[in-house]
Amino acid sequence: MTRVVKFDPAMGGGTGLNLFQRCFPTRCFDVGIAEQRAITFTAGLPCEGLKPFCAIYTSFMQRAYDQVVLDVDIQKLPVRFAMDRAGLVEADGPTHCGAFDVTFMSYLL
Repeated sequence: MTRVVKFDPAMGGGTGLNLFQRCFPTRCFDVGIAEQRAITFTAGLPCEGLKPFCAIYTSFMQRAYDQVVLDVDIQKLPVRFAMDRAGLVEADGPTHCGAFDVTFMSYLL
């Protein structure tokens, strides 16, 4: 049995994953406003057979990019990133617009 686990750095409501959290409270982790910690914590779980999803605002992924490269990508770990507000969006203004995030994440294979 494969278990899906959800992580977010203080963004459960903003990313719309509160329903998942209500249904599976033991499979949800909110690491607070610590994007780097969310990525590193998430990276360790595939080694134990879990399928982690990390929900993160795309503009905050910039702070955790090193962890994505070093802890996830180089090791080719199957971590899924749900990047809220990726691309050109206007809902939250210029500080939460991920105009470049799709590009910088696409370099990682």
